[in-house]
Amino acid sequence: MQILFVFSSLFRFKDSRMEDVWLVDFYAPWCGYCKKLEPIWQEVGAELTRSGSPVRVGKMDGTAYSGVASEFGVRGYPTIKLLKGELAYNYKGPRTKDDIIEFANRVAGPAVRSLPSRQMFEHVLKRHSVLFLYVGGESPLKEKYTEVASELIVCTYFFSASEDVLPESVALHELPSVVVFKDGTYFTYDEYEDGSLSSWVNRERFQSYLPIDGFTLYELGETGNTALPCSVKYSAKSSLMLSCRDFQFGHMEGNDYINSLIMGEVSVPSIIILNTSNEQYFVPAEPVEDLEQLLRFFSSVLDGSAPAFGGDGFFQRIKRVAYDARSTIMSVFRSSPLLGCFLFGLPLGVISLMCYGICMAESDDDTELMKRDGFTDEEEEEGEEEEQQRATENYSVRL
Repeated sequence: MQILFVFSSLFRFKDSRMEDVWLVDFYAPWCGYCKKLEPIWQEVGAELTRSGSPVRVGKMDGTAYSGVASEFGVRGYPTIKLLKGELAYNYKGPRTKDDIIEFANRVAGPAVRSLPSRQMFEHVLKRHSVLFLYVGGESPLKEKYTEVASELIVCTYFFSASEDVLPESVALHELPSVVVFKDGTYFTYDEYEDGSLSSWVNRERFQSYLPIDGFTLYELGETGNTALPCSVKYSAKSSLMLSCRDFQFGHMEGNDYINSLIMGEVSVPSIIILNTSNEQYFVPAEPVEDLEQLLRFFSSVLDGSAPAFGGDGFFQRIKRVAYDARSTIMSVFRSSPLLGCFLFGLPLGVISLMCYGICMAESDDDTELMKRDGFTDEEEEEGEEEEQQRATENYSVRL
């Protein structure tokens, strides 16, 4: 049985494209990240084949088949797509074997999975940190829920069940309902308070308190959350998180990434609120020592009284480019001074030689012009002396 398909025939790919579920790596031969992904991709293919998954794993040279790559919206390499029928799902998670396999198995299955019993519900509740559940019979809400699940299955899991599947601790005021289970509790969707179902699911698909890195921060920025409290090694309480649902809580190890984000030095531990929609950030005016001070800080951000820093304006972007360039140069010199001197000294040396050559070329051109006019430097000096001598003789004759 073939573990990994390398598409060398465009017609072969199009023939099998609609018949099976495909997990395809669009790569470029010259791409270093693609080469780094190659052994992981081999493991993904082997694991999915071993487990009996219906997902077939393949790879395609996007530079050789640029038309197909363009058709699927490939704009960079490597790009991982799961192709299921007419739909193409883009993988945006970490490029690890387990994460890619989990994505493939989730998206390859039905958008909404049915939970026939309470035992099954308790099983998936233990297995997933966040899950969405539709409770009730056929309704317009269920149609909308299925539509949202088809779109956002790349991010999370969607289930459906009847009311008797739920434990007695879960009380729903009306049916049908859409419920999210996370952080040891649950929240029910309210169309009037929460807006569209799609935006609500997109906001609620994260745990209330989670580790944050650059990728997670980017994903949070796409959810429409108004602000992200970024807590660097700060211990938050669950009651606080539940009472401040306007914020997404998280913690970040170290301060390198946040330093780059705010273009400054952040001490550890610190509390920073980042508005992911416009890259503005807020910091407490005084050290936070208790829960009451923290709540006051949150309230000042929500009512607009807290001063905002940063942003995504034109001058801020220029400043960010300059800061990133300086940081890159400094990091190179710190890690390898000799390499830094070579990388930055060599171009400066070449530029200096070019400037010197240009200046000397201009000087040579002037000399050549003087030679064409019949003069050299020595002849010009002799001519000046003769002129002075004739002027002196003329003056003597007049006397």
